[in-house]
Amino acid sequence: MNEKMKIVVLDGFAGNPGDLSWAPLEALGQCTVYDRTAPQQVIARAADAQIILTNKVVMSRDVIEALPHLKYIGVIATGYNIIDLDAAREHGVVVTNVPAYSTRSVAQIVFAHLLDITNSVQHYTAEAHRGAWSECQDFTYINTPVMELDGKVMGIVGLGNIGKAVAQIALAFGMKVLAYTSKAQEQLPEGIQKADMDTLFANSDVVSLHCPLNASTKSLVNAERLAQMKRGAILINTARGPLVDEEALAKALASGHLMGAGVDVLTQEPPLATNPLLAQPGCHITPHIGWASDEARVRLMNILIANVKAFIDGTPQNVVS
Repeated sequence: MNEKMKIVVLDGFAGNPGDLSWAPLEALGQCTVYDRTAPQQVIARAADAQIILTNKVVMSRDVIEALPHLKYIGVIATGYNIIDLDAAREHGVVVTNVPAYSTRSVAQIVFAHLLDITNSVQHYTAEAHRGAWSECQDFTYINTPVMELDGKVMGIVGLGNIGKAVAQIALAFGMKVLAYTSKAQEQLPEGIQKADMDTLFANSDVVSLHCPLNASTKSLVNAERLAQMKRGAILINTARGPLVDEEALAKALASGHLMGAGVDVLTQEPPLATNPLLAQPGCHITPHIGWASDEARVRLMNILIANVKAFIDGTPQNVVS
């Protein structure tokens, strides 16, 4: 352990708004934690740091090259598209992430969205509170379709930890599961059928996105892909906002082609008030909370600190650079 190592956390508030302790990290070196850091503040705040921890603050080539003391970047998340990995490698900077800490929490919000859409939970709660059920002549009050998941087809794009957890839950609901994955069919868990992208989108009642964001997946779900989906199908995105062309999705919802969409991520976060999905009642939106259960955040902090300690000890773990 090197007590002189300077550690800077650029945006610690989202993962730890004050209910968790930074003390274990502070024990590893000279630690400064910022709740949030604007792009123009990054270089000044990290000027002498050997270790930088970032959740969503971008570490571009220009930033990395402006920080001569930098040895390590720890991403306070699983996705690491905010880091210029080529620049990090060229400058000998180790980059790590925190894998698998939120698997079950994200899988849970997939089905929170799906059940809200298929059972109209939010709608019927509002109806009951406004008195519609009280005024009803029958013991039951139904004014929208309610869909049963048993026998429906769930298409999963990306079969990593979260994708597999979603598949497991889907199978428990009696759904059939198609997966777009690089794995061979014989490597897939029982009940999951490998499919190409066209087959998956054309045959699924629900499509759930669980792939990383990169050049090949940006706007993966565009107007053409949406047109491939069954009329009345459902799209769920809890991965990354830019996987979806939001204008095209808004049009698919407005036209009635899709029954609904559930998204926990948007292209710009927080979104502009002009985001077309905000005007679509069929788009169920949560503000990027799938990862943020209390249990997941505790795991996130524990793995983050273990990553830093392993780097300081000379045995880095969860390296992505």
